[in-house]
Amino acid sequence: MTATSYLNSVRASYDAVAVDYARLVGAGLARRPLDRAVLAAFAESLRGDGGRAVADLGCGPGRMTAHLDELGIRAFGVDLSPAMVAVARRSYPGLRFEVGSMAALDVADGVLGGVLAWYSTVHTPPSELPPLFAEFARVLAPGGQVLVAFEVGDERVRLDHAYGHPVELDVYRTPPDLIASLLAGAGLAETARLIREPVDGEPSPQGFLLARGAPPA
Repeated sequence: MTATSYLNSVRASYDAVAVDYARLVGAGLARRPLDRAVLAAFAESLRGDGGRAVADLGCGPGRMTAHLDELGIRAFGVDLSPAMVAVARRSYPGLRFEVGSMAALDVADGVLGGVLAWYSTVHTPPSELPPLFAEFARVLAPGGQVLVAFEVGDERVRLDHAYGHPVELDVYRTPPDLIASLLAGAGLAETARLIREPVDGEPSPQGFLLARGAPPA
């Protein structure tokens, strides 16, 4: 599958499920204390950087953007799906959400304090992750922080139905060492990782990897 075709499939699938996705996953974070702890650590790592903005890439219906905002972080969301962005704007009218691709961000070089990719890379073939992580590194200010959440494994799973709708989605479960290695290749050095067991019917262990860009010269 070419980059264009998989992005088209992701966009169309999430446009179809946007409203039901937001309804079904809305309270999930409340039942996941380890996830909240990782996000709190990410937010703490951003303090003292002058209040630079943080991009929630693949923000979906905006719940993680809103959670960062509640933690005192100046966050905005970007998502490939216009329907998802519409849901996010309705749900959190005080926050900023944009339609766009995290592979080609409309963001200047070196201006962001952090990047959050909360399960938003799971539909990206591993071969396409290096340029994606290079884009993360491009927009980060020196010493900026990255948090990637992903499904742990080493396989591709095809989804034909999700959130009550037909979809065409591939989910890539990825070894944590591969994520760390690819981030390092983009100049983003791992600072911590957490792997937790599945909860609430999740099909695989879940991974969270924190990384940091090169410090100021």
